[in-house]
Amino acid sequence: MNVGFVSLGCCKNLVDSENMMALLKENNHKIVGDPRLADVIVINTCGFINPAKEEAIDIIFEMAAYKNSGLKKLIVCGCLAQRYEATLREEIPEIDAVIPIDDYSRWAEIFAEVTGESMKGSYLKSERVLSGRPWRAYEKISDGCSNHCTYCAIPLIRGDQISRSLEDVLQEAKYLASIGVKELTLIAQDTSKYGLDYYGELRLAQLIREVNKIEGLHWIRILYMYPDEIVDEVLEAMAECEKVLPYFDIPMQHANNRLLKKMNRRGTKEDTIALVKKINKMFPDATLRTTVIVGFPSETEEEFEELIDFIQETKWDRFGAFTYSPEEDTPAYDMDGQVDEEVAQARLDRLMKVQEGISFEKNQAKIGKVIEVLVEEKEALKNQYRGRSAADAPDDVDGQVIFTCEEELELGTFVKVKITDAKEYDVYGVCLE
Repeated sequence: MNVGFVSLGCCKNLVDSENMMALLKENNHKIVGDPRLADVIVINTCGFINPAKEEAIDIIFEMAAYKNSGLKKLIVCGCLAQRYEATLREEIPEIDAVIPIDDYSRWAEIFAEVTGESMKGSYLKSERVLSGRPWRAYEKISDGCSNHCTYCAIPLIRGDQISRSLEDVLQEAKYLASIGVKELTLIAQDTSKYGLDYYGELRLAQLIREVNKIEGLHWIRILYMYPDEIVDEVLEAMAECEKVLPYFDIPMQHANNRLLKKMNRRGTKEDTIALVKKINKMFPDATLRTTVIVGFPSETEEEFEELIDFIQETKWDRFGAFTYSPEEDTPAYDMDGQVDEEVAQARLDRLMKVQEGISFEKNQAKIGKVIEVLVEEKEALKNQYRGRSAADAPDDVDGQVIFTCEEELELGTFVKVKITDAKEYDVYGVCLE
């Protein structure tokens, strides 16, 4: 049977999709990229914020249209299915099955019931099919989140944090290395809290040291570390392990302490400033990334100005910002002082302009330096390559290194590039090998 697969949302959702595709492949079904060739289409949806929900609904209707030209079954799973299972069943009759996250243990059984095809095994036990570039992969070390930020629907969708065992994580990491993965990115909603629910204590430092021993891996990247849980033991482990990149993705969300408290974020602006100073002292080549929300309920102009000042003081290498999205059933949804959308957008535009200047300054400082780059793409018409450095996370999260080379390079290899020019987000150079 030909199965078309659409995966929406974050990299954590992508891992789920790759597990599902592995189960399908294990049962001799073929994954096809063209929906016109599919007998069944599976859509793994995101339901985190309104734009993601709207995109998911649009895709569902777009894929449902193929039922007029041969498509037999349409299956919807993922975060939107978890959050709005009954609504999807009632309002979109073209959907043949809705599989919420809570039913993933029965994924194969439900797929078989809907399609009439034989399906055995568990998607959690399958050896993943990598849907992207074969030299890099994400690995989830836990699912769900126990932080319960007042604006966030993740605990409503995926529940409190459930960490995988150390043995389970290491077994998958070894498998990924064995099939050619060179850059492994460890992910969770909160990686810094890994192990607390499973072992009764934080185990990220131990995990870092064990993954670092795996042969074949060249880069190990860790995403989504909460500022109040980046303990000295984790920093020491990262400093000791040569494969672990000094890349710190620390979602701050705001700089005003009153708003941080309303968001149910632990720690203060002052704590984060101290942490940034500590990291920069321990890791001379550190890359620091954060994300912030503007327009959170009751945010004043003065508090927004404080956020601007904070960004100018800390000078993050990488930066993401979003306007607040009101999510039903979250505490922030009914908070007083909802900020007008136009005001929030104006603040976002102003903030990003400030960050553009910081990013440009940071990249200009790289001119003349030689950096290691993972080669990911060749532009034949321009005779140049695109890749990423240790400072650039995958999937367009950060910028790229664009460079020329006199010799033909194999994609998925590492080369040295001398930086000759830089813009706000990308840097340019010449390969030295």
